Amino acid sequence: MEVTRIQEDELNSLLLLNEDHFNDVKSKRILPAKLQETFVAFANSDGGDLYVGIEDKAHTGERVVGFGEQEEANAIVSTLLEETQPAVENVSIEFLDTDGKGLVLHIGIPKSPKVHYTASGDCFIRINAQKRKIKGERITQLGYSKGAEPYERKPVADVELQEIAQSEELADYMRRVSTHLEPTIFLRKQRLLTSHDGTRIPNVGCVLLFDEEPQATLETRCAVKVYRLRTTEKEYKREQLEEMPVTINGGTEEVIRKTIDQVVKYIDGAAFRDGGKLVKLRYPAEALKEILVNAVIHRDYSLNDDIHVRIFDNRIEVQSPGKLPGYMSLDNLYEERFSRNPNLVRMLHNLPNPVNHDIGEGLDTAKNELKKAGLVEPIFEEKDNAFLVTIKHQRIASVEEVVLSYLEENPGTEITNKLVRQLSGEDDMQKVKLALQKLRAAGHIVPLDENASAFNFRYVKA
Repeated sequence: MEVTRIQEDELNSLLLLNEDHFNDVKSKRILPAKLQETFVAFANSDGGDLYVGIEDKAHTGERVVGFGEQEEANAIVSTLLEETQPAVENVSIEFLDTDGKGLVLHIGIPKSPKVHYTASGDCFIRINAQKRKIKGERITQLGYSKGAEPYERKPVADVELQEIAQSEELADYMRRVSTHLEPTIFLRKQRLLTSHDGTRIPNVGCVLLFDEEPQATLETRCAVKVYRLRTTEKEYKREQLEEMPVTINGGTEEVIRKTIDQVVKYIDGAAFRDGGKLVKLRYPAEALKEILVNAVIHRDYSLNDDIHVRIFDNRIEVQSPGKLPGYMSLDNLYEERFSRNPNLVRMLHNLPNPVNHDIGEGLDTAKNELKKAGLVEPIFEEKDNAFLVTIKHQRIASVEEVVLSYLEENPGTEITNKLVRQLSGEDDMQKVKLALQKLRAAGHIVPLDENASAFNFRYVKA
């Protein structure tokens, strides 16, 4: 087997590695059958990397205790490769020479198109830093989600391998993850090269990550378009565009960061006027970040469309190409996870301070941050061949509470049906009308003009 001598900074990076959805470290004393459970969990989920010969962070002594010679790992390798049912294909195995601390066994496990079981017949999946045993219908669902080769593994014939290998984007990534491998070897080990006519060439995931201009290289569109629309209506007209949509290009990480910056820029100026008064809207930054990151890393790149982010006066819509993948549904979004682009997700997650920090918890974070800000949770919809997330500037409080709070914070101001809808996020004019009538009957507000037409009443605090 291949033996790679690693330098001190590379070893330190391994010791700093957090056990998470894509990485795990194990003592060389682990029983092969126990290690097989983690191996199967990675293969059944999004793939990952196992390092055997490193004690976990809770260990008080020397953490690197590797194998004295390759043969000591024979039982582990045999159990994983020969006793897993069915066998996991395209597993990469190498030993890392730590210069005096023994050999660390590194096992690279791809996301498999099959469902795998341990020698004892158990099935596991990986959930964040843990493995979870699944049975019955859950295994059936997992099987339904398997089978097709991810589009991110499709070879891209129009790009030269050396062009990617010499790119500044790849060099910067390799520096940040502290690897001294040759670029082409690094790309191969990260499953970013796919065989085509007998030669390994960059695949879609590789281009998305490290090409200088993926949007010009790939056959399908993969940019993000951000719109600022001066309206609260469900449908918008061209004249309601504040300016032409901003198109964001670049590698995946760059696209995510630039999209977040552009959305924040538009939100900072998001406001509407009523009766001469400027009403500003605010959204929690972390909630927006998580939803935008999810849109970029989980979209279907085989579809010829961009991601569309529309910022209205009372809501934000994030529309990404492709319906929910695998066994995911609108009912299990907060409980389950499935990566349409596992290599893309893994590569971004392995960076220091990654944009996708909490694997599988992004939507929970978004919902919780919106709740802290007093806003309702996001709305998820599948439309045609797209997934739509709507973040409404609608307060959790009732319409009546929104009205009273606004009048309390703004003494002497007027309030209208339209303003209440914009403040509360409630779209139904009739519901707002009834809420205002209820407050009027209770003596909390009074109309300025008793003879005004329906929905044109202007109220002040009684």
